[in-house]
Amino acid sequence: MKSIVSKRWLLARLYEPDMIIADCRSLLGQAGAGRAHFNEDHIPGAVHFDLEEDLTASLGEHGGRHPLPDVDTLAARLSRAGINSASRIVAYDDQGGMMASRFWWLLRYLGHEQVYVLEEGYSAWKEAKFPVTADQPIRIPSTFTPNVQAQMLTSMQEVQRVSEASVPVGSNIGFSPILVDSRERPRYLGLEEPIDQAAGHIPGAVNFFWKEVLDEKGAFKNAEQLKQHFSDLDQNAEIIVYCGSGVSACPNVLALKEAGFSKVRLYPGSWSDWISYEENPVATGKE
Repeated sequence: MKSIVSKRWLLARLYEPDMIIADCRSLLGQAGAGRAHFNEDHIPGAVHFDLEEDLTASLGEHGGRHPLPDVDTLAARLSRAGINSASRIVAYDDQGGMMASRFWWLLRYLGHEQVYVLEEGYSAWKEAKFPVTADQPIRIPSTFTPNVQAQMLTSMQEVQRVSEASVPVGSNIGFSPILVDSRERPRYLGLEEPIDQAAGHIPGAVNFFWKEVLDEKGAFKNAEQLKQHFSDLDQNAEIIVYCGSGVSACPNVLALKEAGFSKVRLYPGSWSDWISYEENPVATGKE
């Protein structure tokens, strides 16, 4: 099932009663910036969902910098936005799809299949002269009932086992899950680390920087282009995707799904969770 839709697809359905638009604009390290931009203007009918306030739980000793939100708390937030099992939802941001993909993944994790990501960001929508507004209509609450898809994520302990048993990509030595690191190449190699306490990557992981699933205009590549991008990976293998904190891994999860990979899971705590356990090894350089 395709999860990326075009601007014109959304424009044609913008005012249909079952359509919910999720404005997911947020800026890492700038609390409230996404809400401020939403208040200035947004796609008509949109509801704002903030990464820190709505799509992340409180920090703990483990779990990474952006722990998954509590299921019941998120379900209540979705209900207040008027979202229920019959809703069709399109999420957008202006951060290359990173925040919108996090929203998409969370909705799929809660068992809601009719959720999509806009192929380009809000700036592209405005540049196309499509409608925008500052109005914020009152949403009629509904009831969102979660049906958690636990198979969509993996634990740190399972990542440990995969890391210890990993074999080189392309070696064809039996079945072995593949760890995909979604961060920029210098962070993966351990040459720099601007955010977390340790530099490097999970041993055995291969690097696919998440922004490489976008074209030169900042839109998601089409399915054939994405298949080519991930051609070094076995489509029959299980893929576990991580990043720094579980957010920028989500565009890679989405792109892998679009490319035809069916066994894709997220390590939600990602690198910031991995290094919170002193016993976990850190690799640097190429695999």
